Amino acid sequence: MACNSKKLNVVAIRNLIKMMRNRNYIVYNEPYKLNIVGIRNAKSEPTKFDDTINVFFKNDSGNWEGYSYNATTDPSTKYLTTGGIGSYEGKKATAILPNGQYIDSWKLGLHKGQYPALTQSKELCVYRDYDRNDVLTFNVDDKNCGLFGINIHRAKQGGADDGEGNTELIGSYSAGCQVFANYYCFQEFIEMCSRHEKMYGNKFTYTLFDKSLQNKFLFKRVLLGVSLLGALGFLGYGLYLYNKDK
Repeated sequence: MACNSKKLNVVAIRNLIKMMRNRNYIVYNEPYKLNIVGIRNAKSEPTKFDDTINVFFKNDSGNWEGYSYNATTDPSTKYLTTGGIGSYEGKKATAILPNGQYIDSWKLGLHKGQYPALTQSKELCVYRDYDRNDVLTFNVDDKNCGLFGINIHRAKQGGADDGEGNTELIGSYSAGCQVFANYYCFQEFIEMCSRHEKMYGNKFTYTLFDKSLQNKFLFKRVLLGVSLLGALGFLGYGLYLYNKDK
């Protein structure tokens, strides 16, 4: 069975590179050295695989190649509503990986000792969701750091729910991990990782862009701008009335 990945054209890859360079992130140009980039959906639904994990690299000819895979970068409703795995400061709290670039923070290992995946190898800082509902809510000023087992792995194996390798719902497959929806696509990804490991060692960098968080910041900026304009307009009108009455 073949993977149903979407092949990235040069324009799409260059857009990803532009996003990365705008934030001074590393872009790997060495042949077959992987750039792994997650995109969290602007309207994230924690039951569905509605995000993407994009993988791109230069080939032997020096040309860019890339693929986009259906995935989730969020913890699922199962964990959001029960407080995730473990606790933080004595409270149950679900881990959510923030946007950012995490250099050499994963390695090829075994997910839960069961199958090859990228496993967390360095401490990461995560947001925490405390409110036990099915919506991603977190304080962007509050992070805690550690080895939480934030792995890059897959959902169900084999033909999964539709006979083509796809898992329909996230269910128990993500408590904060980055998870591929399609079994065969994940196998394709692991093959690329194995080639990367042979050439560059067992270190992998992952970059995550959070469109929902970007929209929240943009909304705050717009709201602040509107408030400032309103205040300036009110002040200007007050000065007009003052000068008019003089």
